[in-house]
Parts: sequence; structure tokens; C-alpha cells
Amino acid sequence: MIRLDPATASPAAPPAVPAWALAAGGARSDADAAFQAGAALGTLDTLSRAQPAWAGAWRQRLALNSAAASMRLAGRAEDEAGLRDAWQLCPAGADPGPAGAIFGAWRQLALQPPVANAERLENIVDQLGLHWDGEALAALCEHIDDLARSGRPAPFAAAAIAAHVVAMRPDAELLAWWLADLVLAHSLRWPRPLPLLMAQAFGPAFRGEAGGKRIRPGDKNFERPVCVALVAAAADTCRLAADVSRRAERLIAIAPKLRAKGAGHVIFLLLNEDAVSGRLTTKTLSRFAARRLFERLQQFDAVRELSGRTTFRLFGL
Repeated sequence: MIRLDPATASPAAPPAVPAWALAAGGARSDADAAFQAGAALGTLDTLSRAQPAWAGAWRQRLALNSAAASMRLAGRAEDEAGLRDAWQLCPAGADPGPAGAIFGAWRQLALQPPVANAERLENIVDQLGLHWDGEALAALCEHIDDLARSGRPAPFAAAAIAAHVVAMRPDAELLAWWLADLVLAHSLRWPRPLPLLMAQAFGPAFRGEAGGKRIRPGDKNFERPVCVALVAAAADTCRLAADVSRRAERLIAIAPKLRAKGAGHVIFLLLNEDAVSGRLTTKTLSRFAARRLFERLQQFDAVRELSGRTTFRLFGL
């Protein structure tokens, strides 16, 4: 029988951004935008520090959303399904290709503490398809440290680092958004960042009047759209948490009914990953047994098949 920690198996329902912060028409002034962003981030603060059983899957789904938005910025065609394939079809230790590498950068953001050092940034810029010399990256780390010491409000610190990166390298907007989420988390003292802003980069918050030219990092009054985008991102993130939480509750509820050896490991992966391969094998679970287990989980409506294929299927909450 599979047993789960009761402290994480049935957490309270995820919070939602206050309705007044999502009022139609948006913020009427810069001060309103900052105030609403503070309310939204206060709601996310609870989620970012919680450790429910499903937090890993939720964070990796956020990483997937940001990676999908990154494809548009990078001029690539992969959608969420294509990114899952790039990641899941890649053998361990092999090159996942440009799309998979960008997805990997967002996955790393969601998994590691919000700390920037030259070695880490060197790996990230490589994953994002950029090339920076060590001195430039060291200077960037110093600038991030200066921002941390400045005590600037978190949304403004995120806007500042994004603008600074694009001023240094106009072709590095992907890195600008990646670092904006890292600096935001660092400023808020979150244990790990939440991928938020990249998914909003092509949304209404970063459009000028009447849907005009996209507002990029460093543009005039960039802080205000960042604040507006954070409200939308927080609302989307809370809704995603509520959805993943409901699906996780269903999976956890049927766990005691599963008798297959290795089922506990599969449930752990489903609660911590965006997707799990239907061809998974472990020391205690053969490919045939895994297929039967996923079929049973589908019968219980505890997982979804995410690829739409009949072969090399992917499953997740």
C-alpha cells in the first residue's frame, strides 16, 4: 500500500488573487499598478513558500508555459507539446536541441534557489543560445548584487535587471526575462523562483495603446507594465495551482488502491514533473507493468495523456 505524508497530501486550497486587484480596466495610475502588484505577489508569497505534494508539477508546468512563450521570442515554432517531446524524447545526457535547452533553462529556474553567480549564468546563457564572455557575466552578477542591496521593491528590481540586460545586449531578451523572475524571487526572499513574466511578454500588459507595439525591457515607464503583468501572472499561477491541486488530490486518493511494485515512484514523479513517459522503467517496474499502471490510472481519471499519440505517450496531472 502506498502511503503519503498527511501534512502534504491534503493541503488547504490554493489562494486566489483578490478580485479588486483584477478589476476591469486595469490600473489607473503607476501607484495603482504597484499596489495591485503587491497584493498579487502577497497572494503568491503563500504559494511560493508552501510545500504541498504537487508543488513540483505546478512549478514545472509554469516552466513549460514560460518556455512556450520563449519559442515565439526566439523565432521558433515549438508549442508546449513540441517542448515536451524535445525534453522527453531526448536520451539521458544527450543534447535536447535548442528548444529543449531553453525549456531546461526554465526548469532549472523553477528548481534552484534564486542565486546568481558567473558559473550558473554561463550555463544559462549557453542553454538560451547566447554567448557572453566571463567578464561581462561577472559584471552582471555584481549588478544583481547591487540591486539586492538597494532595497528596491521587487517588481521594480525585476524591471531594472531586465532593462539592464537588454541595454547590454539587445539580443538577450530571453535572458532578461529569465533574470527578472530570479531577481523578483530574490527580492521577495522566496525559496525558489516562479516562472512568471516570460509568459506575459506578449500579453496585453506589454502592449501600448490600442494594442500597439510590444513594450520591451528598457522602454519608457517599463515598471508599470511589469506591475500589471505580475497581477495577470499571479492570477494565472493561482488558477493553475488550483487545477493541479484538484488533480493531485484525485491521484493521492486512489494511491492506496494501486498494488503494482514501483507505483509509489510513479506517483512521486507525477506529483513532481510536468510529464512522465509511458515507457518509464525502474528496478521494480517493467515497461509492460508501467503501461498497465498508467492504463489503470487513466481508468481512475487520476492522470491525463498529454501527447495525443498512441505510441510514446506522456502522462501528467
